[in-house]
Amino acid sequence: MEKQTGKTALITGASSGIGRELANLFAQDAYNLVLVGRSDDQLNELANTYRDQFGITATVINKDLADPKAPEEIYAETQQQNIQVDVLVNDAGFGEYGKFATETDLQTELQIIQVNTTSLVHLTKLYLKDMVARNDGKILMLGSEVSVSPSPMMAVYGGTKAFIKSFSEGIRNELKDTNVTVTVLMPGATNTNFFNRAGAAHVKGADPSKTANPADVAKEGYEALMQGKDHVVAGWVNKARVALAHILPDPVMAAGTRRDMEPRAQSDSEKQQEQLIQLAIGVGVAALTITGLYLAYRQSSPLDKARYRYKAHSAGKSVQHAVQAVADSISGSVSNAKSKVEEVLA
Repeated sequence: MEKQTGKTALITGASSGIGRELANLFAQDAYNLVLVGRSDDQLNELANTYRDQFGITATVINKDLADPKAPEEIYAETQQQNIQVDVLVNDAGFGEYGKFATETDLQTELQIIQVNTTSLVHLTKLYLKDMVARNDGKILMLGSEVSVSPSPMMAVYGGTKAFIKSFSEGIRNELKDTNVTVTVLMPGATNTNFFNRAGAAHVKGADPSKTANPADVAKEGYEALMQGKDHVVAGWVNKARVALAHILPDPVMAAGTRRDMEPRAQSDSEKQQEQLIQLAIGVGVAALTITGLYLAYRQSSPLDKARYRYKAHSAGKSVQHAVQAVADSISGSVSNAKSKVEEVLA
């Protein structure tokens, strides 16, 4: 990718996780940086590394976005230092685990709303005005897989991520006649400090062996931002879940998310249930593929129809293989599911 010199990216939540990995990518492409976060020591260490390694300007702004005054103070500081923010990355965010009615803390949840949505809107308003005036700029919002489905046991967090997706798509449409773009990065569970801070390190969805590498997530988001895409779902499993969220009823999606928010499986039967859930996702993806191929098939030439028949056959075989793989390890529990899938594909 061509190096970008003289441009500046402001990144909130830059001290760790996806935010830090995004900062790495901007620095490698010679962007100057404004690093915003609560950890002054970590941010300064990071800034020094970037200055030494890449020869860029790295400015640290130590602010807590749970403070309603923080966005105005961040903007004022960049104005005072004559820093033109060409890219705004709204990465900062956190959640809290537990049942909303009886287990979670209201003040913490109000802070979640302040950080995840109110400060995000505030910063976007301040910097977007300048971008529109220059007719140039990019904004990256950190959404989530749960932006499109309910999130039991983290209901407030999920609500903020749904807001981010809707808000971003709305202003993106308003900006369609400008050279300013808005992109939403939608990862699933990622191997960061998120679950620890939320008090959910013990749940199935936080299993380190099943969570995404933050560097991989950041790379997908960065590339989508540079290409001006409206959104990107990081990871193929998450792409499958988001696709299913547009088809399955919300109660079904909520039940699946709730399973991810339960303590990790211990018994063999619970592990088998988890495998069946993954199987269902795989079958769902193949079904979507076959449906799309069928719709394209109806409007195709004879040669293309032959190609689509081959692809549909391959997709069907993939489903059969997936079912067989699970059946081999859970001999009795999926035999009925296997026969049902084979009936559909026959």
